[in-house]
Amino acid sequence: MRLALEAHIGISEMRMMGGTCFFLNGNMLCGARRDKDGFGRFMFRVGKAKETEALSNPFANPIVHGKRKLSGFVVVDEADCDPAALGDWLSLCLAHAASLPPKS
Repeated sequence: MRLALEAHIGISEMRMMGGTCFFLNGNMLCGARRDKDGFGRFMFRVGKAKETEALSNPFANPIVHGKRKLSGFVVVDEADCDPAALGDWLSLCLAHAASLPPKS
């Protein structure tokens, strides 16, 4: 994920939520996490407007914390996200984050 984002201006990263999250101009874009068993997952912030479209992908699932669904986010297992799919997911995330005002 880091390599796929390195050519974009305004990208930063921060360790949080048990993994690494990436930001565009201060707005959360996506994240990557590897569990102790080696199983990896990618989190993508696609925005509420694209959530239904994103969830139509058979590999995408909503993110649920406790009983609360996190709107505008999906999770995809690393094994189901080849480089082409990663590029597609990141395009959705970048478009959403670019539509938001920059944060300082």
